[in-house]
Amino acid sequence: MIEIEILKKEKTPQNVIDHSIAVCKKACEIAKNFPEADLDIMQKGALLHDIGRSRTHGITHAVEGVEIARGYGYGDDVLNIIERHIGAGITKKEAEELNLFEKSYVPETLEEKIVAHADNLISGTEEVDIDFVIKKWKSRMDNPEDNIKRLIKLDEELIQAFKDE
Repeated sequence: MIEIEILKKEKTPQNVIDHSIAVCKKACEIAKNFPEADLDIMQKGALLHDIGRSRTHGITHAVEGVEIARGYGYGDDVLNIIERHIGAGITKKEAEELNLFEKSYVPETLEEKIVAHADNLISGTEEVDIDFVIKKWKSRMDNPEDNIKRLIKLDEELIQAFKDE
């Protein structure tokens, strides 16, 4: 895939490339329940979601990633996946507190939601469950309650609704 070549060209660390491939596989697994999902856009976004980690491993990696991907001619559909993939999204208020551009980074489209949640459910290259993610967020964030509520809502929408099928 061309996205892997772009990641390599941008000198993205190999562990980040491996993680991105695992996220893409998990996104495809989730997308099986959503025939309306645009798999091409979703896969491109999943593979490129962490391209900004070629420049920084901080919270701004999503914004950096958008700039890199824009340079390769990707459209807003893929750019929005990259920008909105962090956790279950970052609200405008949270963005201000994090010194990001003051806007919402909460995933809106189905493809954005799938990639963001697939990223949540992959630690390194290993699949983890929602309880692992919640525990991790509680240990890393000062006030994770709103983030955890968005995470659970995303999990209910994308995963739990299909558990009993």
